[in-house]
Amino acid sequence: MSDSEFLDLVDRTLLGIETAIENSAAEVDAARSGNVLALEFDDGTKIIINSQVALHELWVAARSGGFHFRHEDGAWHDTRDHTELFAALSGLISSQTGAPVALVG
Repeated sequence: MSDSEFLDLVDRTLLGIETAIENSAAEVDAARSGNVLALEFDDGTKIIINSQVALHELWVAARSGGFHFRHEDGAWHDTRDHTELFAALSGLISSQTGAPVALVG
């Protein structure tokens, strides 16, 4: 995949995350600046999702740690445990809000 194709995929993915959050019951504010999406919670904590073009990865920084996702087999998967991105974000958001959230991508 070229860098241009990767950036197009990132753009679609971040838009998908924003849409999934809007369609969920999560109390989260989403703010995007280029290829960085910041999710801010009522307690002031954040989850930051950004692209790493050189590695063709999406990186997620959350209160519980940092995670790297690579696009494989039509979906983004964690490079360590192979968790799908939307499933991982659902768990991270649930953890930070204290309420169950299920994002559908």
